[in-house]
Amino acid sequence: MVHHTPFSLFYLWRNDSQYCKNLKQVFIKTISFIKKNILLSISVGIIFLFSLITVFATEESYRAIENASLWVRNYFGFFYLYLGLACVLLLLGIALSPFGKIKLGKKNQKPEYSLWAWTAMLYSAGMGAGILLRAVQEPVFMQQYPPYPSSLEPEVLALQFTFYQWGFTAWAFYGLFAMVMGYALFVRKKKVLVSATIEDSIKGKIARNGIDVMTIITTVVGLIAAIGLGTTQINGGLNHLFQKEFELGTTLFLAFLISSIAFYSAWQGVNKGIKIISKFNILITLLVLLYIFFSSDMAFILSSFLSSTLYYLVNFIPLSLAYGSFNPGIDFLTDWTFYYWAFWLAWAPFTGIFIARISKGRTLRQLLLGVLLIPSLGTFFWFSVFGASAFQLIEGWGIYNNEFGNVFSSIFVFFENYPLAMLLNFTTIFLLISFLVTSVDSAVFVLSMFTDKGKKNPSKKHRLTWSVFILLATMALILLGNAKPNIDVLTAAQKLLIITSLPFAFFMVAMTVIFLKKDLRKPR
Repeated sequence: MVHHTPFSLFYLWRNDSQYCKNLKQVFIKTISFIKKNILLSISVGIIFLFSLITVFATEESYRAIENASLWVRNYFGFFYLYLGLACVLLLLGIALSPFGKIKLGKKNQKPEYSLWAWTAMLYSAGMGAGILLRAVQEPVFMQQYPPYPSSLEPEVLALQFTFYQWGFTAWAFYGLFAMVMGYALFVRKKKVLVSATIEDSIKGKIARNGIDVMTIITTVVGLIAAIGLGTTQINGGLNHLFQKEFELGTTLFLAFLISSIAFYSAWQGVNKGIKIISKFNILITLLVLLYIFFSSDMAFILSSFLSSTLYYLVNFIPLSLAYGSFNPGIDFLTDWTFYYWAFWLAWAPFTGIFIARISKGRTLRQLLLGVLLIPSLGTFFWFSVFGASAFQLIEGWGIYNNEFGNVFSSIFVFFENYPLAMLLNFTTIFLLISFLVTSVDSAVFVLSMFTDKGKKNPSKKHRLTWSVFILLATMALILLGNAKPNIDVLTAAQKLLIITSLPFAFFMVAMTVIFLKKDLRKPR
């Protein structure tokens, strides 16, 4: 409760009319700004409506989403798998073909960013907090509950399947979009709009606006899912560290904090904000990774990394098709692989466009092989270090009581078994916030490019607008995740992503066909 002194009440009364007038002017200007931009107004309107419905009819919204996600899973689940494999094979084919020599920019132009800065930015935008969320929990889950019967050791099978869900396919979705958009931007000199990739084949303005709106909605859903998961993990870490129950209010505050910092970073732009934070994130993450690596059984980690990577490469195609003995069953695929593929698809527009935006001066070969190989191998080593170390901890305990079963607290429990546990845990919380900031700020920047007529450096009004509405939608998702005692943010995000990613998956097929038939073959 706020207590006012007589002086403060007098001050408020005296200035009330002026304050209301200023507030009214800001409101009118904001509404006028949104109304002038059709793409922005439609997208914001849909997101705002969804947020209101979710807040005021939370349980009903969850039931509707649950039913729709079951329908998508039953009819289109395997379509996601086939699309992922096709993307990987297509990108490898283009990278190794003569088309791989095509430069995104002028012939003698050098890359705009160094390999280190480029890798840091694409990894921070594309994965970020997710590798902290799943570092221990996922490999251990796969070890304790193998996805399918196999002659492989449970530890190798667990890492192989974890690699599969975080490896080439995820980055192929991003890389495909980065290639098509990069070609449109720097070879054909198009605007930063998804519809620009197909505008020569689809002339109708309504259809093109519909494609851009669909892309924006897909991007926002994927982004708010990541923020919801990340803030819930930070909350779980705080609960573990302080042995207290930080509840819904703390999660909502964290969402506000992350969105605010991300807005400031996006306001500063790519060079002053996003690049600096991304490089700092990767540097701190590498230090944590190396600390655990040198504090654990290095020989076992390296052996696990090499053998699991080898089996992943050998079994990649049957894994990608869920073929024969590699089929873990519809329930497992729904809970894990379908959800991951939907997540990567939802992140493909803004991550792919952001990668395209920072890839000026690189060839298609450099772009595609760099996107497919560098972050994938880094992710494989990350999961090998944490997964193999967790396997050895469990073996040393002699019995496993699901210590790493909670996705939101598993990494904090893991660090308790190492020296400097408190420092590691607080560093992880810092990294979770920082990684989420880099994902959100790059998404805000890309969404602003979409709605500001495809400009490469969008106005700051657009950046502010998207920061506010992303925060609003995130809070709606967090409330949705607390609708019932038996659901959480992860469950709500899984179901919502599987639905919203479907139309975009079909569009990606059409976009790719048009790109291969009409754009790539044109003389340059």
